Amino acid sequence: MSRPNKLPKTAGLVHERHYLRAGCRCIVGIDEAGRGPLAGPVAAAAVALPLERNDLSRLLRGARDSKEMSPAQREAVDGAIKELALAWGIGRSSAEEIDYLGIVPATKAAMQRALEQALAKGNIQPDCLFFDYMLWPERRDIPQVSIVNGDKHSLSIACASVIAKVWRDARMRELDALYPQYGFAQHKGYGTDAHRRALRRYGPCAEHRRSFEPVRNAITT
Repeated sequence: MSRPNKLPKTAGLVHERHYLRAGCRCIVGIDEAGRGPLAGPVAAAAVALPLERNDLSRLLRGARDSKEMSPAQREAVDGAIKELALAWGIGRSSAEEIDYLGIVPATKAAMQRALEQALAKGNIQPDCLFFDYMLWPERRDIPQVSIVNGDKHSLSIACASVIAKVWRDARMRELDALYPQYGFAQHKGYGTDAHRRALRRYGPCAEHRRSFEPVRNAITT
């Protein structure tokens, strides 16, 4: 007898429900993708879910830390999130901007763009921002909650994680067509052995982060 398929894990709503009871009606989850790679942009997403829906976890079943999901799972959930969300937005900072600002300020710039896009799209007013571990002290006008492993424990953050990852992976596939020698479609700009070998052989392209040590070394050797 075949065993039944195991249901996929889904990030929880415990934190969202706690803050709903405290009076927060609109919670926006924010997360990023691509802080560590040697090439490509850093992306961020902001998502406001209809948290009053009792069927939300079922409709978004499988949404969790995007790194734990397969590409096909991310693509499927990405569509469901965008259809259900009250608002969502995507922001990015380029490799050039990362080199100029530093990765943390560039990540915050991407988050700002994602939030602005979500607010413009959905005409929402967030009562609270949920983050995975970090905080955003530059935005003191909106209360913030930092959740350790937030993309595992908060559905709002997990959905932002998925949207950011799907967008960035698609962008890296586009860059692969422009710079096929680096294999961006396979490693998405991360510092794999294959990517580092290509860096040593061809040197960096316009999408490489020259402030990151392996890229810097490829320029000087």
